[in-house]
Amino acid sequence: MSIFQRLAEVLSDDWSVRARSEQLPPIDDAWNIWLILSGRAWGKTRTGAEWVKSLIISEQARRVAFIGPTAADVRDTMVEGESGLLSVCSDWDRPLYEPSKRRVTFKNGSIITLFSAEEPNRLRGPQHNFIWMDELAAMDNAMDVFNMSMFGLRLGKKPRALITTTPRPIKILKELIARPDVHVTKGKTSDNAANLAPTFLSAIVSRYEGTRLGRQELDGDILDDNPGALWSRDLIEKTRIPKAEQPEMTRIVVAIDPAVSVSETSDATGIVVAGKCRNRHGYIIEDLSGKYSPTEWARRAIAAYREHRADRIIYEQNQGGDMVAHTLRMVDQSVPLRAVHASRGKIVRAEPISAIYEQHKVHHVGCFPDLEDEMCSFEPGTKDSPDRLDAMVYALTDLQISGPGPWKIDYDFWSRGYMKLD
Repeated sequence: MSIFQRLAEVLSDDWSVRARSEQLPPIDDAWNIWLILSGRAWGKTRTGAEWVKSLIISEQARRVAFIGPTAADVRDTMVEGESGLLSVCSDWDRPLYEPSKRRVTFKNGSIITLFSAEEPNRLRGPQHNFIWMDELAAMDNAMDVFNMSMFGLRLGKKPRALITTTPRPIKILKELIARPDVHVTKGKTSDNAANLAPTFLSAIVSRYEGTRLGRQELDGDILDDNPGALWSRDLIEKTRIPKAEQPEMTRIVVAIDPAVSVSETSDATGIVVAGKCRNRHGYIIEDLSGKYSPTEWARRAIAAYREHRADRIIYEQNQGGDMVAHTLRMVDQSVPLRAVHASRGKIVRAEPISAIYEQHKVHHVGCFPDLEDEMCSFEPGTKDSPDRLDAMVYALTDLQISGPGPWKIDYDFWSRGYMKLD
């Protein structure tokens, strides 16, 4: 290999040469936090990994924290992923990765410690020069994790943080964008088209481009609430609680809004777990919705029933009739069921539940991005089927009519034909 070929090879591996300009750290030195808000497959992970590697090689960083939504996310994406830290390190300078110790050690002595948003208290105590936080908007307790991480960002002359995330209109992101010491980089999936499979661009981008979901997931836009929707993100955020603070439930139900078909274009099956505690407030505990075959959604619903020790499973009888009960019975004959027959429009079913949210009597235990997107975009006159929302409404409806006090809704309401409980 000639010296020119070798030079060309070295340059081809040099991130400062290969990267797009927006993937390189801001030239302006006034920032303390670099916030990258971009669509899927923009190159966020590669950017974060290369940024950290450059800091360590130049010996600017001695102690670094990697923080992701879950331990699996940190391991599978930030460290071991195709664009993660290990993939951008040369074989001759490969760091020592010790998963059991949640640690990556470089030959020059620099150490990266791995943290999960599921355990924010682990961030108490450790100090760092730099932090890379990935998918902040997907964290159940984003505000707590961010605050705890900032307390530990105190080593060196200029400690800094990089936050890479697909945006959602959560409070912490809005606050960060408004801060003068935060440099915001925005990007779209299409910016990285040269490195994406043509089938992905044709199948995903062409399908979702221009839609609300596409604007968020592909264009990296932070979407404001739909003014005609029954819920707002601020309303949900005000009463959200972390999973660690979930109170003891007096009743728990699993609700199903089954899809009528199984194909790529069919609706999802809504499966939501909700509970009520002694203060008679409602709690959304889990969203297991997805595209499943009848046997799959039945097994998932019954598994949730057992895991949460629920009182019953609620299902919509409109879609599939007795087939839904039959499918559930095939998996477990002992599970108590209640059928809901929705005889009026979705908006009528949702309005009473929306009113209870406005009274701050419903809390989301953690973060449910897909469910909350449906809630904050659904408005009268739309034809989309909000499967998660429907399941949530069925669950809370069953809980609120089950006893006296502020949760009781007059049976008069149901007798007018809005919804019948069999």
